[in-house]
Amino acid sequence: MSKTKKKKEFYKIKVIDAGAKGKSIAKAPDGKIIFIEKAVPGDVVDLKTFKKRKNYYEARVTKKHRLSPFRNKPMCVHFDYCGGCKWQHMDYKKQLFYKQKEVLNNLQRIGKIDVPKPLPIIKSKKKFFYRNKMEFTFSNNRWLFENEIKSKKIIDDRNALGFHIPDRWDKILDIEECLLQEDPSNKIRNSLKTFAVEKNIPFFDIKEQKGILRNLIIRISNTGELMVIVQFFKDSKEEINAVLKFLKNSFPKITSLQYIINPKKNDTIYDQDIIVYSGKDHIIERMGKLFFKINAKSFYQTNSEQAHKLYQKTLEFANLKGNEIVYDLYSGTGTIAQFIAKNAKLVIGVEIIFESVELAKENAVKNKLTNVKFFHAKIKNILNQEFVRTHGQPNLIITDPPRNGMHQDVVNQILKINPEKIIYISCNSATQARDLNLLDKKYLVTKTQSIDMFPQTHHVENIVLLNKRN
Repeated sequence: MSKTKKKKEFYKIKVIDAGAKGKSIAKAPDGKIIFIEKAVPGDVVDLKTFKKRKNYYEARVTKKHRLSPFRNKPMCVHFDYCGGCKWQHMDYKKQLFYKQKEVLNNLQRIGKIDVPKPLPIIKSKKKFFYRNKMEFTFSNNRWLFENEIKSKKIIDDRNALGFHIPDRWDKILDIEECLLQEDPSNKIRNSLKTFAVEKNIPFFDIKEQKGILRNLIIRISNTGELMVIVQFFKDSKEEINAVLKFLKNSFPKITSLQYIINPKKNDTIYDQDIIVYSGKDHIIERMGKLFFKINAKSFYQTNSEQAHKLYQKTLEFANLKGNEIVYDLYSGTGTIAQFIAKNAKLVIGVEIIFESVELAKENAVKNKLTNVKFFHAKIKNILNQEFVRTHGQPNLIITDPPRNGMHQDVVNQILKINPEKIIYISCNSATQARDLNLLDKKYLVTKTQSIDMFPQTHHVENIVLLNKRN
């Protein structure tokens, strides 16, 4: 019989830093690092470990002796359990400080490159209600609070519509109010849940793979349009019609009401058919003088105001004179390509999601841009010398990959193509740093600029300008 390892406890430990994944950092008496949830640098706390590794511990706060001067009172009633806004208890200026520090640390430690002094991080005017897209999950197995468990009462109310509990794929925290998206987001979510409970429409059971209601997506554009998408697990026509009819009648401001029938084990929608129940199959976002058609599968930056600043900074870094050829990799619906097109000779976008490419083409026509082209392909398959011979040697390559960064084949192809400049945009400075290390043999980082797209979280967007070495 194995013995249970005793959990270590530490007393009156000062929290000294904030690090990766939104966790705060302290040092144990034995010199090991302690990663802590829900603490703020400057706190003095007692801790109990729940995980021990060779070089670090993970611990929870059991008692607070002294609170940091950088602490805020969280506005959200769900802060203690929701994994979304992990830094809501930290002063916003300090959030910005630690975001920029984390980016610089990753570029230097992982990238092992010389980094110039970063430009000051661009803060967000909106601290809450800044997201244009939210996704909520239905579950018949909601997260139970400690007082509910201790009561030992039979709890019949187990339905939830909200967010996954961190590290618990099977548990959903029921959300009363989310401060990340403006109304009518909360009203739609709460009203739909109430209606579904009253009508006994089964919420999804992820373990048993049964139920009807599975997922809810709400997109609100800066032009005032509203898209609502409901994902159902099976084609139960009576329940589906009841849900959609309720939403249409209760919220006449919905301009695009759509649904999905998804019997798969995962709830990703990119391989699913999207069915329009009423209204249009898209909404329109505006950025400066440009308009972008966004559909259910489109990637679009979730903070519209900060996205505009991101693209303005990209245009500034590009410093185009009007005679350049630009490649825009991972181009999505063509937002960056079209934003910079007025200053370039030709912009070529490459994107793997077919629907996004088709929208990019439509958007270019809508915006009366004739010097942009978009291609649907895996970048590592299409970006070769033949492609360059056909479309021209790029003076600048802009790359904005997903969180896992660029495939190494893409990095190697960029090095072979040998543009004069590269602009690398990333929402994950760790993978960005990894790729910059590979580019370092030919390119020098000359500018780096962080932009806070996600207030109250540890996430941050970062732009790097690379110039060819002499």
